[in-house]
Amino acid sequence: MLCLCLYVPVPNSDQTEFEYFESNGLPSELKSLFKLSLFLPSQEFSTYRKWRKKTLNAESKDQDGQLDFEELVHYLRSHEKKLRLVFKSVDEKDKGRVDSQEIMQSLQDLGVQISEKQAQRILKSMEKNGTMTIDWNEWKDYHMLHPADNIPEIILYWKHSTIFDVGENLMVPDEFTSQEKMMGMWWRHLVAGGGAGAVSRTCTAPLDRLKVLMQVHGSRGSNMCIMGGFAQMIREGGMRSLWRGNGINVIKIAPESAIKFMAYEQIKRLIGSQPETLGILERFVAGSLAGVIAQSSIYPMEVLKTRLALRKTGQYSGIADCAKQIFRKEGLGAFYKGYVPNMLGIIPYAGIDLAVYETLKNSWLQRYATDSADPGVFVLLACGTISSTCGQLASYPLALVRTRMQAQATVAGAPQMGMSGLFRHIVRTEGASGLYRGLAPNFMKVIPAVSISYVVYENLKMTLGVRS
Repeated sequence: MLCLCLYVPVPNSDQTEFEYFESNGLPSELKSLFKLSLFLPSQEFSTYRKWRKKTLNAESKDQDGQLDFEELVHYLRSHEKKLRLVFKSVDEKDKGRVDSQEIMQSLQDLGVQISEKQAQRILKSMEKNGTMTIDWNEWKDYHMLHPADNIPEIILYWKHSTIFDVGENLMVPDEFTSQEKMMGMWWRHLVAGGGAGAVSRTCTAPLDRLKVLMQVHGSRGSNMCIMGGFAQMIREGGMRSLWRGNGINVIKIAPESAIKFMAYEQIKRLIGSQPETLGILERFVAGSLAGVIAQSSIYPMEVLKTRLALRKTGQYSGIADCAKQIFRKEGLGAFYKGYVPNMLGIIPYAGIDLAVYETLKNSWLQRYATDSADPGVFVLLACGTISSTCGQLASYPLALVRTRMQAQATVAGAPQMGMSGLFRHIVRTEGASGLYRGLAPNFMKVIPAVSISYVVYENLKMTLGVRS
């Protein structure tokens, strides 16, 4: 047996010995050796410790915590193949050397913006001869002991629309690594996200119903406040009335998420980009089109949700009765009232949410992602909350007009107007602030919705066997 040990000098103390790895399968020329020691500067010890941990996790078949010689060789060969593929993809000029412009372009293709100075700093950490370019050997030597699969790690840790549910499913869908797709983890993520959304929406349903009431019935003459709105709902229908419309809001999660995910994957294929190298603009276009397809498919459920949230006690016996009455009194077209502003609202919501989230993500990765792309719970929650809030703020006037159009038939004496006419009517009668009625309860539910959906998502993910 050969025990390869690492000696790390510790100031003002004796030498400390750290076990590195043990090998039972030695090549013949090393069988005569009893012990081989490796001396290394102390500041590099953490790098080697991480390398050992990752190598053991990737290659140790017998799970004995030790790495034999054959497993080590297999790992090194496999890792070198991956490194060569990445090097060739970065070396776009195919000249055998990578410069700072190619580093910048390859990261830009992945949606990560860096400056020329940052690209040169990356090169300087790898190259050895001062040419500010790196060849294959320099690339391999640097990365062989730094086995971080950066892009899959970013995709793995920075899930957004799958985790966070704020009641409006208008975000650009998340990416999944090829490994997650191959192992069938993608559908587990979607199921966990759907379950998290159901719990999150149920917990914040009173605030969501209050928002709808303020959007439809709030005006200068009837300035409904938050506490007054809650009191009015409880007085009219009791505590259970706070959850009116929540049932259909939860039911529509499954079909909307499934249609959106399938449409997004198909649109990406039509665009022709590699899934893990999709740029921000391509993601925005694919995500927006997928959102339009999904919303078009389930839009009648959106109308039912609004009508059920606004109903009086005893008006409808359930979802099916509500649908029957709307169809009988108003016809099929009633199920698509507010469709145009809803579709237009996808663009500012998805675009701003994606742009803000990617900006925050890239800023964190550039500053703090030295060892891992994992941002931790609080950073992820903060980024998700900020981006969702910005997206909602940008699209809120369109969402309000959509809700008003969906509810026009339920308001006595309300004029039947189209989108542009309703915009002008609101601004003329209520001022520009009328386009933001119900914004307070909408924002009040963002932080609890994001927090609840994250906690439930993580627990469901572990229950379904998804490992981070």
